[in-house]
Amino acid sequence: MSATVELAKELISRPSISPLDGGCQAVMIERLRAIGFKVEILNFGSVQNFWATRGDVGPVFCFAGHTDVVPTGPLEEWSTDPFTPSVRDGSLYGRGAADMKSGLAAMLTAVEAFVAQYPDHQGTLAFLITSDEEGPSVDGTRRVVEELRARKQNIDWCLVGEPSSESILGDTLKIGRRGSLSGHLTVHGVQGHIAYPQFADNPVHAFAPALVDLTTRTWDNGNEHFQPSSLQVSNIVAGTGAPNVIPGHLTVRFNLRFSTAQTVEKLQLTVENILKVHRVKYSLDWVVSGLPFLTVPGALSQAASRAVEEITRQIPKLSTTGGTSDGRFIAPMGAQVVELGVINRSIHKVNECVRLADIDVLHQIYRRTLELILQKA
Repeated sequence: MSATVELAKELISRPSISPLDGGCQAVMIERLRAIGFKVEILNFGSVQNFWATRGDVGPVFCFAGHTDVVPTGPLEEWSTDPFTPSVRDGSLYGRGAADMKSGLAAMLTAVEAFVAQYPDHQGTLAFLITSDEEGPSVDGTRRVVEELRARKQNIDWCLVGEPSSESILGDTLKIGRRGSLSGHLTVHGVQGHIAYPQFADNPVHAFAPALVDLTTRTWDNGNEHFQPSSLQVSNIVAGTGAPNVIPGHLTVRFNLRFSTAQTVEKLQLTVENILKVHRVKYSLDWVVSGLPFLTVPGALSQAASRAVEEITRQIPKLSTTGGTSDGRFIAPMGAQVVELGVINRSIHKVNECVRLADIDVLHQIYRRTLELILQKA
């Protein structure tokens, strides 16, 4: 097997359920230092991060990614141990195989090959790696970026190795992501006997009309690069469990994924106006997980697209779909940010896997992207 596949297997074999790193970063750091990278450990709380650079002049090309993975789920549903990498039917299985340890392996071996061929390359190569992407994302890339901005360290181009592909490796290149706004709503009522509703105030009944408005509303029509914004309810809880008690309160968790056609303030105001129109008695806490960002097609997306086309003979579509990624913290630095990685069909699932051939092809795409972008620097 190739050096890239062997490295992916080594990383998968190290349990790193968020925010644990499991020793993955130590493996990467050792190899980066061996080819001339200066590595700075930037740990915050229980989260491990590092920033590595080779070169001290601009422009700066950065690979970004995460070593942490989501929990395994029921072990009995896995065909093999999730942290014992297993190869069968042309695929590599294990937690993190697709999200995103094969991506980490591909970017590291691509840089090793690039540096071997171009030891005096232009600009600066960098890595920004965290163990806090699958968790709250507070002490990971967000904190590292704060540190870098405080010292006026810039990033010109950033390639995030998230699994962006949908059906075929390289079919999708993400140039942005929607924002994420979550609400924790409590609807206040009055508990009472179900046979005497005149002495109670049922919060479920009070909220029902507002729920219809919130979930059927057209928030916007999106734009050239973003699909329409949407609201989804994830949890609704009310009642004591007894069949004869009107609940005293209702709790609702919901999330808005929104485009650049919206602002956080506008969304919050709209939601609260709907609740007021329906005379809902409520309290509401908001959490902004990330703002939408867009890298207008430019040098980086052109180089990555060309690399995909040269290696795979297909032209990737430019997309902003999917969840959030750490690109949302890096883009505000003024960097062009794209996401390019393996097929995402099995991520966060039992029996997560990646095609062996795709790991090596991704290595080639990353290496070619480096050649194209830094040759123009």
